[in-house]
Amino acid sequence: MAIFLDENSKVIVQGMTGSEGMKHTTRMLASGTQIVGGVNPRKAGTTVDFPGGETVPVFGTVQEAIDATGANVSVIFVPAAFTKAAVIEAVDAQIPLAVVITEGVAVRDTAEFYNYAKDKGTTRLIGPNCPGLISPGVSNAGIIPADISGPGRIGLVSKSGTLTYQMMFELRDFGFSTAVGIGGDPIIGTTHIDCLEAFEADPATVAIVMIGEIGGDAEERAAAYIKDHVTKPVVGYVAGFTAPDGKTMGHAGALASGSSGTAQAKKEALEAAGVKVGKTPSETAALMREIMAGLSA
Repeated sequence: MAIFLDENSKVIVQGMTGSEGMKHTTRMLASGTQIVGGVNPRKAGTTVDFPGGETVPVFGTVQEAIDATGANVSVIFVPAAFTKAAVIEAVDAQIPLAVVITEGVAVRDTAEFYNYAKDKGTTRLIGPNCPGLISPGVSNAGIIPADISGPGRIGLVSKSGTLTYQMMFELRDFGFSTAVGIGGDPIIGTTHIDCLEAFEADPATVAIVMIGEIGGDAEERAAAYIKDHVTKPVVGYVAGFTAPDGKTMGHAGALASGSSGTAQAKKEALEAAGVKVGKTPSETAALMREIMAGLSA
């Protein structure tokens, strides 16, 4: 088992024929992902040959791709200016999961397609500005390297892409059920809470790592959710302990102001909910090691 992405996931790639799309489609195929099509109106009806003898057809629209292949996941690699249209097309086609990798999407565009998807109620969005998600050994939708860690029983949800990779590396001897990079923009389709709820319900996940960062109140809200709804052990890390007040750090949503949104405030909220919080990614991994050792004892 895993969350959102499993052996039944049939993936299409919007923007597959662009340079980023080609590179990462090659990697997704190599990691065992069932990629059933690409979408590019200008190249509809053609096929693309990938290393390993894989040939992937290109369709004109998401709807055509779904009708022909039964696809249930789309990974979106289109430039920021065209991302809103690509997401709306995926939502109109009622694809169950759309993973928006693109960074630099205007917040107004995200707000529009986020609300559009929410109103339709048929598509889960992950991202934008995220590395996607991986259920190791099963399927990979996005840009998370497949060789960091194998399958296991830890669930990971992270705002940061590179910290996702680091945490997977540090805990690779335990492995992961699913790792989800939710993105660091101010508006994102899937939140920490959505992933916590899914991991809590997933029988293959026994413990959860949650990585947040300064800015906003997502981690505080996640802490309140954990307190009331999550029975599995959770460890956390908040990026930005050394960030100066009032500075936006890297991600558009990472802005601390006063006591609001600071790493310390988030750490305290999480600890009050019973979450063990590490001061560094390595310390966080060590806390999870202790938990996993206790669970396997």
